[in-house]
Amino acid sequence: MFASCADPKTLEGLAWLFCYLGSGKHVLFYLSFGTVLLLLAITAPAALLFGFGGAMASRSRIAPVRWFGKTYTSMVRGVPDIIFFLFVPIALDQGLEWLRAQAFCDPSVPIRQGNEFVVCAAAKLPLSTSPEWVHEIYGVALAVIAFAIVFGAFAANVLYGAMNAVPRAQIETAEAYGMSQRQVNRRILIPQMWTYALPGLANLWMILIKATPLLFVLGVEDIVYWARELGSAKTSAYSYPHPDWRLYYFLGILVFYLLMTWGSERIFDRIRARLSAGQATMAGEAMRKAAT
Repeated sequence: MFASCADPKTLEGLAWLFCYLGSGKHVLFYLSFGTVLLLLAITAPAALLFGFGGAMASRSRIAPVRWFGKTYTSMVRGVPDIIFFLFVPIALDQGLEWLRAQAFCDPSVPIRQGNEFVVCAAAKLPLSTSPEWVHEIYGVALAVIAFAIVFGAFAANVLYGAMNAVPRAQIETAEAYGMSQRQVNRRILIPQMWTYALPGLANLWMILIKATPLLFVLGVEDIVYWARELGSAKTSAYSYPHPDWRLYYFLGILVFYLLMTWGSERIFDRIRARLSAGQATMAGEAMRKAAT
């Protein structure tokens, strides 16, 4: 990266370390932290959207819709997360390739060949001629969908409980004033439920942060991948030989996640205080007592 780092064998001490930490692979390691943050930034609202849809479906007066909502939350919550993290990307990938195969491949050639799933080159996703960044984005997109489906089910359960925790008297009062069910949901139920949902959603956010290392399982080159790759022992065949330094790399990841969770707790405390102001909840009561 730097002219002074052209020949690592001539470097020593801090100069060697500076060039080592500024090498191309380390730049990819630093960028992988952005991949984790990007995953969180996209997955959190997507999971909340899935959760809100699942919670509303579970409360629906239409039986098939209600059954679908309850089945979604129960099935996903009842199966180990790792199963869905592995199943959803594979199922989506093969499903999309199957659809493309119907349009671009010879129909006389079977897609299922024994235990193999084989499509023609034109149906592959991404195409073999696509640049590397397309493959990376495609992998991250599949990971986001998998995370959103799994954590959406947990969010649905949290939001469903929060909706049920809204005092029934408020809803009955709104109905007595002639509000429709849609108006009750929009003006009374949904605004009031967030106070009750926030503790569960905060806990779910913490779990989501801790689940991001599963990107490594999905084949995404995340911080865990690069920590293992860069930290493992390197012989003289490499530009920067060194002993096994994985302990230090994973210690850095540990600090990163601790800072993430610490900062998240501070943010959620502020949101909780704001939502609890004037609310008939234990937190709101504590605020009123403190004010007096």
